[in-house]
Amino acid sequence: MGSVRKPIVIAHRGVPGSRLEHTRAGYELAIELGADYLEPDVVCSADGHLVVRHENEIGHTTDVADHPEFAERHTTKFVDGIPRTGWFTEDFTLAELRTLRVIERLPQLRPQNIALGGREPVMTLDEVIDIAEAATRAGRPVGLYVEVKHRTYFRELGLDLGDRLVDVLRRRGLAAADSEVPVVVQCFETGLLRELRERVPLPLIQLLDRKGAPWDLVAARDPRDYAALVRPEEVARIAEYADGIGPNKSLVIGRDSLRRLTTPTGLVGTAHAVGLEVHVWTMRDENNFLPADHRVGDDVAALGDAAAEYRRFLDAGVDGFHTDHTGTAVPTIDAWCAARV
Repeated sequence: MGSVRKPIVIAHRGVPGSRLEHTRAGYELAIELGADYLEPDVVCSADGHLVVRHENEIGHTTDVADHPEFAERHTTKFVDGIPRTGWFTEDFTLAELRTLRVIERLPQLRPQNIALGGREPVMTLDEVIDIAEAATRAGRPVGLYVEVKHRTYFRELGLDLGDRLVDVLRRRGLAAADSEVPVVVQCFETGLLRELRERVPLPLIQLLDRKGAPWDLVAARDPRDYAALVRPEEVARIAEYADGIGPNKSLVIGRDSLRRLTTPTGLVGTAHAVGLEVHVWTMRDENNFLPADHRVGDDVAALGDAAAEYRRFLDAGVDGFHTDHTGTAVPTIDAWCAARV
């Protein structure tokens, strides 16, 4: 009997479709539902600790606005060239961040999670490692798929996330290719991945968006943007320092003027031809995020036919999925693989 290689499921910030992002409850549910990897985004505190947040601006993901003692830290900064207003992790010590509690980032789309707010603290990368190690030792192996956020921005503040990540992984015994908990590192910035290739023998993933450019290239006045990086010659250059690409899913299958899925762009074949895996982001079940031809009804917060979208990308040959709904991803992928045995 033949077999097919099963694409991996990456629990994007836990299971945000039914738990708050970057919380213990979300990561533990992802493990229970069968995720292959937990995906934490890492930023930095003022005293150099790696904390797990969607962004360094935390006004939309924590209750910091309800803390009068931090009101004076509300400010506007340029992060990767974009003005952002709020509160920023680099202006807080870890002890101060630990006094905050997580809230729902997308309350209009995920009202079921609103009541979960105000309970769980901001996590550190070490705590996510603890969760993965505990599951693995209990017989449910799971890896870590770490995204480093805003590396150039933090390095200009004297907080090098690359150095700090390597320090944490080495201290925890996870900087080897055969560590108990497998680790993958991803980043939109190219420079960090090039440096890590020389420092740790871990799989590295170059993230790619549908517009804009990696900020380290912008800062270096390199004219290449994401549109340039998906050209065959640039994909081949990525293969010199990375093991895969993490493209916005619209780079793999485009959408027409009515936001319906069209046909594969050929990026998967281009990547596979030079030995790169393709892990798309981000799969979500809500109509708001689905292509028009897989939505069900008019309510943007309602769940559509996400399984059909997965199948389109499986047919296109992708090797992994970042998902907010592990409970949809795992059985859909299992069924697709079983049908091809």
